[in-house]
Amino acid sequence: MSEPLVLGIETSCDETGVGIVRGHTLLADAVASSVDEHARFGGVVPEVASRAHLEAMVPTIERACETAGIALHDVDAVAVTNGPGLAGALLVGVAAAKALALGLGKPIYGVNHLASHVAVDQLEHGPLPEPCVAMLVSGGHSSLLRVSDVTGQDGGVDPMGQTIDDAAGEAFDKVARLLGLPFPGGPYIDKAAREGDSVFIDFPRGLTSRRDLERHRFDFSFSGLKTAVARWVEAKERAGEPVPVKDVAASFQEAVCDVLVRKALDAASSEGIEDLLIGGGVAANSRLRFLAEERAEKLGIRVRVPRPGLCTDNGAMVAALGAEMVARGRTPSSLDLPADSSLPVTEVLAG
Repeated sequence: MSEPLVLGIETSCDETGVGIVRGHTLLADAVASSVDEHARFGGVVPEVASRAHLEAMVPTIERACETAGIALHDVDAVAVTNGPGLAGALLVGVAAAKALALGLGKPIYGVNHLASHVAVDQLEHGPLPEPCVAMLVSGGHSSLLRVSDVTGQDGGVDPMGQTIDDAAGEAFDKVARLLGLPFPGGPYIDKAAREGDSVFIDFPRGLTSRRDLERHRFDFSFSGLKTAVARWVEAKERAGEPVPVKDVAASFQEAVCDVLVRKALDAASSEGIEDLLIGGGVAANSRLRFLAEERAEKLGIRVRVPRPGLCTDNGAMVAALGAEMVARGRTPSSLDLPADSSLPVTEVLAG
C-alpha cells in the first residue's frame, strides 16, 4: 500500500489549522489565527474563536489543497481533533471533517489533540522512537506521557504527570500581562529574557521539595510562581521603583524551564528511556530547548523538538497522527463521533 494521503483539521483553540500529509511527508500546513481578535481581551474568548473558525474553515482548506497540489477527492482519509479543547471551537472542526468525510466517501479519524503534538515530530525527524517520554507544554496543558504507541493501541499513551493548576503557557500569558507585554505572552517573555538576568530573582520552583516529590514527582504547578512574580512586581510599584522587565522575564522563564526540564528528564531516567520528545506551544521557547539539550546530553538522553512552527497548534499534527492511524490499520471513527472538551489523553482515537 502506498503511503496514506491524509487531510487534518485542528480547531481546539484559536488557530484554524489544515494540514495535508503523505506518510511522514508534510505537503501543506495552512493556518488562520484569530489571536489578534483575542489580544485586546488578554486571552482567548471561546465565542470569538468559534466564529473565527467558521469564517476561516473553507478558505484554509482551499489554501492547503492548493499548496499541496491536490484535489480534495485525492485524500485517503480525513483526521480531526475531537478533544480536548474549547467545546464550541472543537464542534466547528468536527462538523467540517464529518461533512468532508461524508461528501468524499472517505474514512474519518477523530484524534486526540495531545497525541497529535507527539505525532507531528515524525514530519521532521522521522518515525518516533517507541517507547519515549513526551513532555507537552502549552497554554492549556503541561503533561508528561510515556508513549509506547502514539496511536494509543493497548494503552500506548500513559500519563505520568500533569499540571495541578496553571499550565506553563498560561503562566507565561499571565506574567506577560503583569509586565505590560503583549498577548500571547510566551514569545515576548522569551525575547525580553534574552537581555535579562536569569538569576536576578530567585523565584520558587513548584512541586520540587522533598515532600512534594513524594506525591507529585512528575506533576507541575505554576500558580505559586505566577503569584510570586505578581507580589514582586507589586512591591516594586508600591515603592515607586521601576520594574526591571527583562530581568523579571528572565528569572521567571528560568524557573519555569528549570522545573519542566528537571521533571521530564527524571521521568525518562526513571523509566530507563533514552528519548525525550518536547511538544506544544511552549516547546518553541529558546531557553527550554537549550536547557533540555544541555542537561539531557549529560544523562545520555536524546531530545527531539519539532521546529517552532510545528510546536504551536496546526493541522499538520492532526494529519500526521491520522496518517499513522491509517498506516497501522486502526479502525476509523464513526460519523457520530463527538467533540469532547475534556477528552483524556489515553483516548487517542475516537470510536
